[in-house]
Amino acid sequence: MSDIELIKQLRDSTGLSFNEIKRALDEADGDKSRALEVLKAHGVKVAEKKALRATGQGRVEAYIHSNKKVGVLVELLCETDFVAHNPLFGELAHEIAMHVAAMDPKDNRELLGQPYIRDQDITIEQLITQHIAKLGENIKVGKFCRLQL
Repeated sequence: MSDIELIKQLRDSTGLSFNEIKRALDEADGDKSRALEVLKAHGVKVAEKKALRATGQGRVEAYIHSNKKVGVLVELLCETDFVAHNPLFGELAHEIAMHVAAMDPKDNRELLGQPYIRDQDITIEQLITQHIAKLGENIKVGKFCRLQL
């Protein structure tokens, strides 16, 4: 597989920039799985740097389950209105709302520690960390509410 094809695969799966992926591949001597580990570690470092930044913007996401008996509202916070309107941020908000509908966490701490329903290998906190690396802003879950008949 050529370097360009490998970079494209990693870009499609991670959403990170060409330069970040190229650096990770160089560090991993072209090994795709090691490059993914490098990118994951980089995402954690980015999230740690941004953790103290204020999250004064965001969006409220609503999710109603197909049986119309479970509904969720989630407040997802970010730093700027620009990111709040980004489709990737909207997808994250929707995924968290669906997760809350399925798993019924009692508070933010429990929510962040739960395995993500679509990928049991990561937690909701790790899912958010991945999006912090992609979007370049601090992201936090604010309040959420789950209603069930």
